[in-house]
Amino acid sequence: MRKKIFYFLVVFIFSLLFVSLIGTTAAADEILVQQYAPIFYFEKDETCFPVDVSYHIENSNLYKVDEGQQYDWDGSEETLSNYLEDDYYLDNQKGTIYDKGIIDDYRTNKLDSYTVYAHEVSTEGRTIIQYWMFYAFNPGTMNQHEGDWEMVQVVIFGETPTQVMFSQHHAGQKAYWDQVDKDGNSIKVYVSRGSHANYIRSYSGVVGVANDIVADNGKKLTPSDYNLVMLESQPWLDFAGRWGWNGATEEEAEKASLLGQSGPNGPKFRENGEMWNYPIVWGDSLFQADNNVFILELILYNFVTLFIIITIIVVVILLYRIYRRHKKTSLGPRIISMFYIDGINAKSIGNILCIVGIIIAIYSLIIPWYVISSDVNIIGYETEGMANMMIVDGINGIQIQIPGETGPLPMGSFTVPFSLLIGISLVFLIFSTIGIHKSKKLGKKYVAKGVRLFVPFILIFIIIMALSMIPFESFADVGDASVDIDEVVGAISGSPFGGQKIVSIPDADGQIELQWGYSLGGYLLLISGIILIISGIMEITANASFFEEKIKEKPIKKEKSKKSDEKSPKDEKTEKSDEKKDD
Repeated sequence: MRKKIFYFLVVFIFSLLFVSLIGTTAAADEILVQQYAPIFYFEKDETCFPVDVSYHIENSNLYKVDEGQQYDWDGSEETLSNYLEDDYYLDNQKGTIYDKGIIDDYRTNKLDSYTVYAHEVSTEGRTIIQYWMFYAFNPGTMNQHEGDWEMVQVVIFGETPTQVMFSQHHAGQKAYWDQVDKDGNSIKVYVSRGSHANYIRSYSGVVGVANDIVADNGKKLTPSDYNLVMLESQPWLDFAGRWGWNGATEEEAEKASLLGQSGPNGPKFRENGEMWNYPIVWGDSLFQADNNVFILELILYNFVTLFIIITIIVVVILLYRIYRRHKKTSLGPRIISMFYIDGINAKSIGNILCIVGIIIAIYSLIIPWYVISSDVNIIGYETEGMANMMIVDGINGIQIQIPGETGPLPMGSFTVPFSLLIGISLVFLIFSTIGIHKSKKLGKKYVAKGVRLFVPFILIFIIIMALSMIPFESFADVGDASVDIDEVVGAISGSPFGGQKIVSIPDADGQIELQWGYSLGGYLLLISGIILIISGIMEITANASFFEEKIKEKPIKKEKSKKSDEKSPKDEKTEKSDEKKDD
């Protein structure tokens, strides 16, 4: 009997120690999670913020693709993990992907309630802390869907943080610890408007995968502003379906996925489970942050401000030159020398051609310069004719995307308002001709501007040729099919001026037809440059004057003769003798 009591006491004490140890470890884990909890910065027009998923669950019905009707589900979080197939989806009944019903309801009922979920895992001597955010709706620039799961993770080696990984759409970016903005150990995360992609800098997004709008001029959420909840304790964690509408039929689901209208998978199933099960592998696959790119992003982010400053400086210099020209030779009867058109002669025809070239150049700024389009025909999805994959124009710069399993896959963007640059430079050309009286000087300006108009055309050519050097994924999923991206990109970069190709997809019994090449805007820009060069050559060869210079004569100052002021020795003697006589 005594032995039984002794064994019972031993077991009881060890049980207490074990429970205490687990509690201590759990407490230590929560302290670590709190220590690195992010600070979130949002753009001023953001409509959705990290929220508890209970909002979505309480307002959703459960469906299964191809069954067409609401699934028999009791509506509780506890039973969601019983649904272990990707075909299920939670459809928020407060709205659809085509309206703002969900956003309006969220902002009415949950706007001031914030939740961030945490998950900690240790592997290969490293501790990874993941912070997961759920958003009620994703009104992104590339796609629009119910629900949105995003994540950032901190990698700690021993007791030293080494890296941070940021999710951005279907990929992301990794950075070394010293590259990340921080407040103590709390990393700063800059969230793009609508898409909720996470960025390292508040001025990022202009150079990236989807031209995201990022800033720190809106809501700021510190760890004290939101509830930090451990994911492992959530009863819905094993739900394998989608957190948002996904289509009632297989055909609708395929199309919704391709167009980016499907709700996302939960944390354990994002990117086929790689983000959850293999966080280091997922993190290592991301693009490494580059400090030089940060500088480029900063310049582009402040492009308009810098452009205005430079424009003001150029205008001041231009006005000063015009003033000097006016003081020296006057500005002539027509002021702007481009308007000297008087008869059929070289200098008049040159000016006419210049005006025509400027008009063509301005028109080219509002239409596409280069377009790559595709017509997808596979089982479950067909595009309605050609759909743009890449557009280069003067207003939006470069925008690239391809069809993918979970929506349009943004492959890159470079937003530079070329139209603003070229448009202002054409205005400067006109005003820089004020008061020029020699056609030769005017012609040189025309030629210089014509050559500069070639630059966008040449840059596009170089960019298209360089596509084959960019490390894209070898294959992209379109529904249940795989497309060889290397084949597609190789065909386009091998014939930059234009072409077409049909890419067969045997496993989907379909094909993708590609067309690419310079569009009308690109050729018009090239033609306008040629016209300006020709007009400049005609002005130079004419070597004529537009008007007669009126050189202002300087007034001649009359100088008094020194001789009249100076007195000779003889005069001085005469004056002295006269003075004696007077005495």
